[in-house]
Parts: sequence; C-alpha cells; structure tokens
Amino acid sequence: MKQTPLISNDAVVFGILMGLLALVFYTSKLEHKGFKKFYSVVPALLLCYFIPALLNTFGVISGEQSALYPMASRYLLPASLVLLTIGIDIKSLRRLGGKSILIFFAGTIGVILGGPIAMAITGVLFPDSLYFEGEETWRGLATIAGSWIGGGANQAAMLEVFGSGKSLFGQMIAVDVLIGNIWTGVLLFGITRNKAINKWLSADDSSIVELEQRVEQIKLEQGAMKSGVSPWIQVLGVAFAFTAISHLGGDWLAPWFAANYPASASYSLTSTFFWIVIIATTLGMVASFTPLRKLENSGASDIGTVFLYVLVATIGMNMNLKALVNSPVFFLTGIIWMLVHITVLLLVARWIKAPYFFVAVGSQANIGGAASAPVVAGFFNKFLAPVGVLLAVLGYAVGTYGAYICGLLMQAVFHFLR
Repeated sequence: MKQTPLISNDAVVFGILMGLLALVFYTSKLEHKGFKKFYSVVPALLLCYFIPALLNTFGVISGEQSALYPMASRYLLPASLVLLTIGIDIKSLRRLGGKSILIFFAGTIGVILGGPIAMAITGVLFPDSLYFEGEETWRGLATIAGSWIGGGANQAAMLEVFGSGKSLFGQMIAVDVLIGNIWTGVLLFGITRNKAINKWLSADDSSIVELEQRVEQIKLEQGAMKSGVSPWIQVLGVAFAFTAISHLGGDWLAPWFAANYPASASYSLTSTFFWIVIIATTLGMVASFTPLRKLENSGASDIGTVFLYVLVATIGMNMNLKALVNSPVFFLTGIIWMLVHITVLLLVARWIKAPYFFVAVGSQANIGGAASAPVVAGFFNKFLAPVGVLLAVLGYAVGTYGAYICGLLMQAVFHFLR
C-alpha cells in the first residue's frame, strides 16, 4: 500500500523544490565564513539533488506519486537540450577525440563483468540470496543490466527475455534506482573536484579546455547579453516549439517502428522518449548553423541550465534511502556491481589518461542513459551536453546485447553456486 505523503499537491511540491534551489544558490554565494566553509565541503549541486531525496525518504513529498519528474524529463529536458546545443561550436566538439568512446565501452564492460562478480560474492556469503520467493534471482538482476547499459527499453527487453516475476522485478527496480541515483550524486560531487581527479588520473584534458576557451571566445565575439522580456520570449518560444516538434516526431516514429519493425525495440527505436531526446538535440545542433545561434546572446544556455537544475531536483525526489533496509543483500549486490563498473572505468581512464569528464559522462551514459548523461555533461560545461546525448544513444544501441551477455554470465554463476 502506497503511503500518502505529507504534501501531495504538485504545485506546492514544485514551489518547495524551486525554493530549495533558490536557497541553495543564495547561500552558496554568501561571503559568510560558515557558509563558505560548508560549501567548500558540500557542493551546492549535491544539495540540489539530495535534499529532495531526503524529503522523499521521510514522506514529506513523494517522487513516485508526483508528476513533476515526467514533466521535467519530457518538457524541460528536451527544451534544455535545444538551448544548450543552439549556441555550440560543432567543429570544436568533434575535436574531443575517441577517448570518450573508449571510456564508454569500459563502463559497459564494467557492468557486464560486475553483475556476475557481484552475484558470485553475495551468493557465496548469502546462499539464500540466489532465490527470491522461490524464483532464481539472476533473472531479476539481468533487468538491472539492461537498465545500466542503455535504459528502460533495454530493461524491459531483459524482463521479457529472462522472464523475471513481478515481485522480484519490483525489488530490482528499487536497487536500480537507488544505487544508480547515489552514483549520479557521487559523479556530480566529483565535478567540484575535477582538477584534483584529473591530476590523479594523469589526464590530458587539453581538448576540453580548448573547447571551453573557444566557447568563451565565441561569446565575447557575439557581444553582451541582450536584456528585456522580448529576447527571453524568443528563447523560450524556440525551445518549446522545438520540444513540441520533438514530441510530434516521437509520437509518430515510435509507434511506426513498433508496428513495422518490432525487433527495433532492442535499439529503443520504439521508445517515444528516445525520439524526443534525439530530435530535440538534432534540432538544436542544426539551429546552431543558422541565425538562431544568436539566441545565445539572450541567455539561451543559461535558461537551459536552469531547466537542468530543476530536472536534477526532480530526479532526487525519486530516491528513497529507506529502501536500503528492505532488501539489504540485493543492495549489497548492487553496490559491489557498481564498484566493479567504477574500477574498470578508472583503470582504463588512468591507462589512456582520459579526463574525469569522459569518466563521468561515459559512466552516466551507461547507468543513467539519455535522461541524465546530458545533465552530468552540462554541469561540466553547459555546451558539452550533446556529448552526453551522443554517448547515451550509443548505450541504447549496445544495451540489449551487453545486458543479454551479462544475464547469461549470471545464469552460469547461479548454476555453479546452487
């Protein structure tokens, strides 16, 4: 039975989230010694994520019963992607090189290997964990692999392929969401320690620095930001018009692929959300070659960044920390699994001297998919969000194959241990 939250009116919940964002940003800019010391340890971005999570955990609000995350992910995320890509320098973006692809696949391999390794460890320590209500646990764990190498469509595919029961699947969704969201929070925290992490990785981040400098130079050349209501209306008008086109395209393309090419579900081509993200990003990138690029003078990327912060707050309100105590062995499995993923990522990153940007975005393109990879990329630099989208698309493409292999490996572990 679902527990009724203290506050269930979404208008009130949205006001609380916006008030929290305003309070965090206000206090983070104060010169007060106490606040400066606090924010030197706890990044403002992390608070925007975890305070809503705490409110959800203690029943003040409910992410599950709220419509705010669907609103933010379906309306604000595509609009944000348009605004963050409309002023980008595509040629400079291409100079980032192939390290991002290598790191992405390192993350994928980490997920594929992490599943059977985690299951083997917890299976030896807690033999009862191999079954859940008489069902083989590996079938449910395979659905997490689908989610962590692509997204919801890949997860649904693994649910059908390996036949997990609803009760077990519900447990796995909790592990998927909580462990994935905690890792997202860790990645966001790492952004504030970017230089120190790059030093530890012996990373060459010259391509990213060059892109950031190029972006700043373009903004200087474009001149001062225009003020007044009219420029903002133009920015919002283009953003949400393109968002509308993205939804129209998604509403047509997803059913068309489902009807004519049902096998394309393996590549998420039957997912409306997939097409919304792809079309919005594509429209923004195409617009960057047109006079619409001048909307950056009116604060297009800044408004897009505001949308991202709202999205982060709504993502946070979907995390329930109490879920840790309900199925501790499953969460231990998820933690070990994620640690294997992280270990492989960091080993490869140190080997090829890849910067933390590639580590964070490559990991999130696997674990979080299109909903959060551009968010993480955008917080490094608001003009880098398209990198997250492109890698997330790659995750959709390889997710079913990687998750299927991971599922077979976990099945082998199960038969070995039982």
